[in-house]
Amino acid sequence: MATFTVEPVSFISPDTDAVTCEVFIAAPRERVFEALTDPKQALQWWGQSDHCQLNEFHMDVRPGGKWSTRARSATMGSKTIEGEFLEIDPPRRLAYTWNASWMAKTTKVLWELEVGNDGTFLKLTHTGFAGDVEQAKNHSVGWNSAIGGLRTYTERGETVASRN
Repeated sequence: MATFTVEPVSFISPDTDAVTCEVFIAAPRERVFEALTDPKQALQWWGQSDHCQLNEFHMDVRPGGKWSTRARSATMGSKTIEGEFLEIDPPRRLAYTWNASWMAKTTKVLWELEVGNDGTFLKLTHTGFAGDVEQAKNHSVGWNSAIGGLRTYTERGETVASRN
């Protein structure tokens, strides 16, 4: 993996098909994986109270299992995201489809977690934008925010409510 920082860094592929976000989290990867796959915890770290607040999260964490979330966005109103788990390899990898109410296409999200330096090197790769520059840019910003929330939640217990 590449060099990771404590603040999420994202990259958009030259063909604008993929967004990659990377960060170092000073928490064990088992803890990070648990926060990714527990819907009660996901509600605690994912979102921003002043921008996009998640109000429900459901996960059937197994290959072929479904997941869904509903959120309220200050700019987009009510929105939903749902998908199906493709790969679950605790605490190393998690992959699922991503069907967002504001996008016409299904994309794929892959989380990769590696042990290192008394913490976790996390890499997220979201593919399937097929040259949609606006969606790739928006998701790059969104993933940086979400991963930043995951980092502060798993390191210090900060929640959406406590960090805003």
